[in-house]
Amino acid sequence: MSHQEDMTAFISSFVAELSIAGVEDVVISPGSRSTPIALIMAEHPRLRLHIHVDERSAAFFALGIAKASYRPVAILCTSGTAAANYYPAVIEAGISRVPLIVITADRPHELRDVGAPQAIDQIHLYGHNVKWFVEMSLPEAGEDSRRYARTVCARAATTAASFPSGPVHLNFPLREPLIPNLYEGMFDMLERPEGYVGIHQGKLTMPDSFFEKLADDLHSCEKGIIICGPLEEAGFVEEVVLLAEKLKFPILADPLSQLRSGGHSEKYIVDAYDTFLRNENVKEKLKPEVIIRFGAMPVSKALSIFLKENRNSRQIVVDGGNGWRDPFMSATDMIYADEPQFCKSISSFLCEEKENGYTRKWCELNNMTKDLLSRVRDTEELSEGKLFHMMAELLPENAVLFVGNSMPIRDLDTFFYFNKKNIRVMANRGANGIDGIISTASGVAAHSGPLYLVLGDLTFFHDLNGLLASKLNSLNINILLINNNGGGIFSFLPQASHPKHFEKLFGTPLDLDFRLATEMYGGTFDRISQWDGFREAIEKNMHKNGLKVMEIVTSRDVNLKEHRDLWNYVSREIDVLLEGGAQ
Repeated sequence: MSHQEDMTAFISSFVAELSIAGVEDVVISPGSRSTPIALIMAEHPRLRLHIHVDERSAAFFALGIAKASYRPVAILCTSGTAAANYYPAVIEAGISRVPLIVITADRPHELRDVGAPQAIDQIHLYGHNVKWFVEMSLPEAGEDSRRYARTVCARAATTAASFPSGPVHLNFPLREPLIPNLYEGMFDMLERPEGYVGIHQGKLTMPDSFFEKLADDLHSCEKGIIICGPLEEAGFVEEVVLLAEKLKFPILADPLSQLRSGGHSEKYIVDAYDTFLRNENVKEKLKPEVIIRFGAMPVSKALSIFLKENRNSRQIVVDGGNGWRDPFMSATDMIYADEPQFCKSISSFLCEEKENGYTRKWCELNNMTKDLLSRVRDTEELSEGKLFHMMAELLPENAVLFVGNSMPIRDLDTFFYFNKKNIRVMANRGANGIDGIISTASGVAAHSGPLYLVLGDLTFFHDLNGLLASKLNSLNINILLINNNGGGIFSFLPQASHPKHFEKLFGTPLDLDFRLATEMYGGTFDRISQWDGFREAIEKNMHKNGLKVMEIVTSRDVNLKEHRDLWNYVSREIDVLLEGGAQ
């Protein structure tokens, strides 16, 4: 066989197994060295190809598809700095537990470290940020070479998808000529339904005796709470709600826990804790005996402080991904078990508890806080808090709400409450960066919809290239652009008290007209100046396809004052309530 025939057989075996292993979407960035892989992928009848010129945006786009679909997504690029541009999304995928199969083409070994163009060291390029790295062999003749390609592919897809999910990296050294021998039916003899090797993996659990003992311990605790951070595990919402009903424990539900929307019971859902846990008297009265925590660390800093201040409580961290989510070193029990199965198993050993005063106090404070915060709706000028308070009302049923980092995710935590609309809430909260947000949301829109993305002006600017995905893939995406001309979150941080260099170093006003950028990428743009116009724009754009950007211009100074006034107002009213109760 010729070199090209060997290369074609090797890569086609890999691509065939990629499909059998469950991969449906491949995001490709054009390049020379990756030519044979790209061409063979394009020939496969069951792979959906998405083409993105910018590798940084492409990787985040793939991240979005994987987050939305719960399936591994493959990304392919050429050699050199193209592969380096994948790095931010690889980091996010690793921390957020999102399955990506990163495929990088490379120079063959004889062209490395000898001054060849577009050659960098790609061996272990992403370090410990990937679950597995393989330097693929050069294509060779024979069945063993094809079996090797299929075996590595099956193992890579399984490793990426297995708990905890994450990225894997396969580096393909390829020699010229790079054009494969394509022919009709090239996958026919490779498309065995069972693939080459079947990989079977169970989920972590514990023996019934363990669950029975823990259920008995929890039964004796009246002052208990359940904290649900970012988590998307099938069946978890229903099981944790049932567990709370059995234990009569309140559930402090992070906006990314998927517990603030849906058809489940809201009786024990606490969603305004970020505000009332800023009150010292409240924290003193609500000290728990036991805390059960699921998912990644919650968004709320107030809740994080509460966790740290209650190290003397029994803190049980349940993680089906076998990780170590305990930055405050407060965990007393680290339980590696599938989260839905854990809840179901504990519930099976519990009789339903009676209502208790501790849980009632959590629920009363939660309801009171939401009532007090609702005065934000009276704000006549454009307000970031009011925007998020209106989200549940304005978004359509089954919408996907993707939220940018910095202030938007925190305002969502403060002002977005339980609703019955089945709104799926998503964000990139692994590394908490502002990079790649538009691209990730676009990847989500390629799989789910209707999609609403809320982000700030710096985040929007940081990923303008991501807008191209909507045009190339005819995506339906609504962007609510909060433009306060700079980094709004820094106004809430200690450096704001040092005004001399604040605007230059942290405020960073951009003074950009984003209408021009939106129109360049084929989108429509609305600049909102009043609330009536905002409602009209939302309703109008519900019936339009494509990219739609709605800019809401706010003031950083006014936003800071509004938040502090609201927090102080709620805290004063709660103090009055607590003092009255003491009498």
